[in-house]
Amino acid sequence: MSPNPQQCPPVFHIDVTAEPTGPESGLGDDKQDILIILLRQLVIGQERQSKLLEELSQHVNAAQRQRMAELGQWKASNPGLARKCKVAAETLSRVQNEFLHQLTAEVADNEEGLLDGEFVLNEFVDRFGPRLAHLNGVLQALSQLSYTPDNANSPR
Repeated sequence: MSPNPQQCPPVFHIDVTAEPTGPESGLGDDKQDILIILLRQLVIGQERQSKLLEELSQHVNAAQRQRMAELGQWKASNPGLARKCKVAAETLSRVQNEFLHQLTAEVADNEEGLLDGEFVLNEFVDRFGPRLAHLNGVLQALSQLSYTPDNANSPR
């Protein structure tokens, strides 16, 4: 048995006319003023957030530009060492790929032990974790210091 809609009082009233017809059809002047004040405060807060984000972005970009300029100066001052860093980075990249092949083969071979036993997982992490982390760090440093020739001056 479904409830009769005539027996239930309405939960809310929606007025779709262009102008309010009575006091219950719209907000009072005080409520409208409060709403306007709150909306203005929201806008002011958003404008302040935008300014702060812009300043933060400028600060981060300035630090990044400074770091890139310093790195460029180092590369210009040490072109031979930068080339050696590039060769070392390429070699270590191949070493890293071989290491990752070994790591993934070890995972595939010991899947059940890694899932079931904490000892096997700890041994795996102890065996591969530090080496992988240090290799990644060295490779990243060498990559940043690597020689990048100026394309405008290099022959094609």
